[in-house]
Amino acid sequence: MVGTEELRRPAVFLMRTLVVGACYYGAGRLGLLRHLVVEGAVFSPIWPPTGVAVAALLVLGLSCWPGIALGAFLVILSITTALTPAVLVTLAGNTVAPLCAYLLLRRSGFRTDLSRLRDGLALVFLGALTAMLISATTGAGVLVLTDRLAAGDFWPVWLAWWVGDAMGVLIVTPVLLLLYNARWRPHPRRWRWKEATALVVSVAVLVPLATYSSVSLLFLVYPLLIWGALRFQLAGTMLCALLASVLATLAATEGTGPFAGLSRIEVMAKLQAFNGAMALTALLLSAVITEQRNTRRSVERACQELAEVLEHLTAGEPPPPPRPADETYDDETYDVDGPGPGARRPRDPY
Repeated sequence: MVGTEELRRPAVFLMRTLVVGACYYGAGRLGLLRHLVVEGAVFSPIWPPTGVAVAALLVLGLSCWPGIALGAFLVILSITTALTPAVLVTLAGNTVAPLCAYLLLRRSGFRTDLSRLRDGLALVFLGALTAMLISATTGAGVLVLTDRLAAGDFWPVWLAWWVGDAMGVLIVTPVLLLLYNARWRPHPRRWRWKEATALVVSVAVLVPLATYSSVSLLFLVYPLLIWGALRFQLAGTMLCALLASVLATLAATEGTGPFAGLSRIEVMAKLQAFNGAMALTALLLSAVITEQRNTRRSVERACQELAEVLEHLTAGEPPPPPRPADETYDDETYDVDGPGPGARRPRDPY
């Protein structure tokens, strides 16, 4: 038994490393499909591998960092075959930045369900904006030191690199954490399906219209984000933000829609401003609404338990034992519009 366990651990570690590396590499290839050019340097407006790396660290822990390094190495090899010291420095920066994000998030008490405002703020300011300074600085700095980029062009390229990596964390990481924490509800209410379908249809119609129309209609995305956050929290708003970000990136790289007739710098600025504002709105709004819902549920549960204790004391019976702290209410019977017919019946977590 001991020998089997000792053999299993390296096999699991190897498999985890290969899976994480493959996911990172696949995300990198997707990110390279669409790119912009700033001062002669090619960059991706959204770099998905950073989001994949941070999500993998949050779910699997520090032990998956070799997979991140492997994936980053394969992505670099797909761009250049020369293994120079500059390539190794870039590889180190792309590996250390997600590790720094993970350590900062762990230090702040981050929860992967993003159910609190502090979780959203930590992901934005620590996981994305702060940690990604490392990869942007090392990447742009290497280009300058190797004379592939003029020193005067450092800051535009650095900014594009930093925002692209940060957008990967802000958009891709929440979606992956959402999939990781997803739970299947066997008997959802019919009206929930109808509303979800209406939201999906609205997103499918309005988001392409907003991102490809020659008239500047990007603001149409924000009512959809608000609708998704109010009714479906993180699932509704982040999936909408992901689709809008992908379509906006496609339109920007093609120079169509609201990005037609703009210079490369103007396209980059407009696209990154839109993606950044949209990601911040979606992430923080859903976190605030989820936290308020959880607070109201806690108050309702405390009131229910107090009422039960008073009933037992009035009848001369001993009070009932307290419920477990992790006992929750079903979203289908207790919604933002108020408690439904079964809202007082707690549901065992699963």
